[in-house]
Amino acid sequence: MVVLAKGELEQIALPAAHAPPADVRAIDLSATGPDRAAAARALVAACEEQGFFRVTGHGVPPELVRAAEAAAARFFALPQPDKEAAAGTPLGYASKRIGSGGDLGWIEYLLLCLAPTGAAPAASSTLPCATSATPSCPLREFLGEYSAAVRRVACGVLELMAEGLGVGPTDSLARLVAREDSDSILRVNHYPPRPELGGGGPNLTGFGEHTDPQIISVLRSNGAPGLEISLRDGSWASVPHDGDGDSFFVNVGDTLQVLTNGRFRSVKHRVVVNSEKSRVSMIFFGGPPPGERLAPLPALLGDGGRSRYREFTWKEYKGSGCKGRLADDRLCRFEN
Repeated sequence: MVVLAKGELEQIALPAAHAPPADVRAIDLSATGPDRAAAARALVAACEEQGFFRVTGHGVPPELVRAAEAAAARFFALPQPDKEAAAGTPLGYASKRIGSGGDLGWIEYLLLCLAPTGAAPAASSTLPCATSATPSCPLREFLGEYSAAVRRVACGVLELMAEGLGVGPTDSLARLVAREDSDSILRVNHYPPRPELGGGGPNLTGFGEHTDPQIISVLRSNGAPGLEISLRDGSWASVPHDGDGDSFFVNVGDTLQVLTNGRFRSVKHRVVVNSEKSRVSMIFFGGPPPGERLAPLPALLGDGGRSRYREFTWKEYKGSGCKGRLADDRLCRFEN
């Protein structure tokens, strides 16, 4: 379980304020005909206004989602030495420390590189079985199948997005995530219940405010509260619980902001721990191939063809933020 020293606990404390709920658009990926055109327009509007929305009609079987969530919960319930055995993988288990910039959070997590097809985590061969009672169903198998399904969701979103933007062909964005050499990651976060701090105490930072560097992020959680997004006026709004239980939340990443020449917003978000219920979230980060050269799409260059960003590779951009803090503005280094 996450253990923090007194000084560390003080670093992640937040004022005990409650953000009002955000109005999150719902986009139906299964829409056809005129309804699909309307869905594409709504998706573009959501990316321009908030950089955040939820998708229905995605085709991922609910039983697969529940199985992956249950396997993840079983993993995080393992004794600490068993979980830490996964820390020796290239990308594996860790707790409280997020990145190398000194950020702390009330969190433990698995961070897994995905195989080219999304069929299995590349570092999963050393991960322990999710439960000794079912050795034939290791965590890696559930997460591998889940990752492949959610990658398809990400590609479906990007295809609908290309239609709404009119940048055809429809795979002009999706191909960056679908390619065999794409750099995609699955992150599984566990936020334990807030510890007893006396007198109610402050909320805690589960994951500090940040934007995602990739093209697109597809999120699923177990329904516990805590996720908040930053609105255009700088205020924070909480993301309401998914009412039907089968939606995925999607947010625009830095790379997509670049590709759209700033038309879409890479949304700043955070997780606040203020609940007695554990929060488990699984996030698919769809990134482009390392050597992919990134710049605004020509069809989206407004203002006389002026590009807001200089061309760079995904490897260059990813490396630029490795040693920074979560809240750093990475994109400003690549602006023209």
